Amino acid sequence: MAYSPRFGPPGGQLGGFMPPAIKLILISNCSIFVVYFLSAAFEIEPLLWLFRSLSLIPDWVVRGALWQPVTYLFLHSPFGFSHILFNMLMTWMFGARLERDWGTRRFVNFYLFCGVGAGLCDLVARFMVGDTGAATIGNSGAVYGILLAYGLLYPNSTIYILGMFPVPARVFVLVLGVMAFLMAIRDDGSNVSHMAHLGGMIFGYINLRYRPDLLEFDWISAYRQWKLKRARRKFEVYMRKRDRPGGGSVH
Repeated sequence: MAYSPRFGPPGGQLGGFMPPAIKLILISNCSIFVVYFLSAAFEIEPLLWLFRSLSLIPDWVVRGALWQPVTYLFLHSPFGFSHILFNMLMTWMFGARLERDWGTRRFVNFYLFCGVGAGLCDLVARFMVGDTGAATIGNSGAVYGILLAYGLLYPNSTIYILGMFPVPARVFVLVLGVMAFLMAIRDDGSNVSHMAHLGGMIFGYINLRYRPDLLEFDWISAYRQWKLKRARRKFEVYMRKRDRPGGGSVH
């Protein structure tokens, strides 16, 4: 497994020195959180609308807001300090070792793959229950993918629950996975997207096994192709209506 000597040797303890991607994730998420918090506290409507447009909303995505499965990863509840604190802490503690061992490019690809995959799972779940107008935010899906990778790659590493109880990483991750699965299939009425947590772990496993590379995919061309196909379908529907008897076309 390749690693960069700039970040130290592979392995090591939880957390430790912050490699570039981890540092950028923490800085960007915390900076956006501060702006979001101030926008909500002072009710700055243009900024609140902007943050809503960057959240993951099923109704918006099907209408073309294809950036949302990525941008929602950088938003956290403006008054949920524990939300961003927990996510950033887990990202640093478990993600730093992965990036030091993998290198930055491989880690960023894994992080985005898990986060986007978690978002897609959340979209499917919300469509199934008809909750298509609610917004999902947070990088918890990517965090759960990181936790899965850590448990699979460093199964015998020791994790101290509450700083006191030692547990092997494989057991810690297994418990989290079972909890995510059980809560995903049972609606507990909370505003937590358990399906996104489970989806992050599923896509984390897919990435570890098959190594798809999101960073090499031409997203701009794919989006243009999607828009072109959508416009073509609309035109075909219009032409079929126009050619029907009594279609009301004017010459």
